[in-house]
This record gives sequence, structure tokens and C-alpha cells, in this order.
Amino acid sequence: MPFTLVGPCELREEIRKSRFITLAAPISTPAEAQAFIEQNSDLNATHNCWAWKLGDQYRSSDDGEPGGTAGRPILAAIESQDFDQVVVLVIRWYGGIQLGTGGLARAYGGGANKCLQQAERLPLIHRVALHLDCSFSELALVKVRLADMSGLIQEESFTANGVELSIAVSPEQVDTLQKQLADISRGRIVLRRDTHA
Repeated sequence: MPFTLVGPCELREEIRKSRFITLAAPISTPAEAQAFIEQNSDLNATHNCWAWKLGDQYRSSDDGEPGGTAGRPILAAIESQDFDQVVVLVIRWYGGIQLGTGGLARAYGGGANKCLQQAERLPLIHRVALHLDCSFSELALVKVRLADMSGLIQEESFTANGVELSIAVSPEQVDTLQKQLADISRGRIVLRRDTHA
């Protein structure tokens, strides 16, 4: 079963006079991953190397380190511990001693591994994608019902008539959610399955 993080975590270590800070956090979109990297990167550091994984999507960056010595080992640490929907950023301040390509891969991958090992995990629940339309006045209640079921809002778009939502809930909760939404809207809100999935 894949896991994500309950919240952000951090690991600090020194390896042969280089300082490393590893930061990890849960994400739900590629944009969130990029925002986390931009907000937490230290422009005064020598390197800000990172990787993220979100389902079938993933990216990584060596940020100036020799190719394959930082981003890929960080990504490998995420995958080897069965994490998903996670971003990891490793910030390095060079301390004057070269680590070599093997040493770099061990430092970046090892920091990511240790940081994720000590973090609190949250199992990722299988969810089905659904769509619904609701009025502006119903939106807050719809969000409460979804939160009660650990559902996710994947997309929210406002139209002239109300709000279109793309959501994801566990398959067992679809019928219950449909009943609750029908009660809120006097039968007007109908869940539609994602036909693209």
C-alpha cells in the first residue's frame, strides 16, 4: 500500500564538512510540488536538489551536481519506501571536501531515506474520480461532507450557475455521499463517474 506524509518533515546532517538539510512534504498537484521547492530552496546554498512523485508523474533535479547524483537518488528513496504524493528537497552547502559521485548519491539518497523513515506516514486510500455540480450556497456543505469521508477535491471551477467539482472518494463511500448530497440539494446534486478513467 502506498503512503504519503502526514505533514512536512526535516533532517539536518553534516557529511565531510558539507551541510545538508532535507525537507519533505505531502503534495496533491505538480504545482504544489514546485511551490514547495521554490518556497524552501535557499539561494545562498550551493545546491537545491529535489524530486517529487505523484502517481505516474515524477520529476527530479540535480541542480548543478553531476548528472544522476542527486535528483535520481532522492526519487529512488521516495519510491523504495512506497511513498507517493510526496516532494523531497535536499539543500547542500559545500564544505570544501569533494564527495565524488558515489558519495554524492549516498548523501542525497541517504538524507532523503532517513528523513522519510522518521516521518509520520499516512496510507493512501484508493479513490474513484467523480464529478458534481452544486450551487454557490451548497459548496461549503459539500466540502464538509467530503472532508468527513476523507474525500479530495481535485478541481473546482466556478460557472455562471454555480460550481463544478471534480472529486475523489473511496468506492465504498460513493453511495453514502450521493445520499448526503441529495439531502443537501433536494435531489439536485448527482455524482457522475469519471468516464476518462
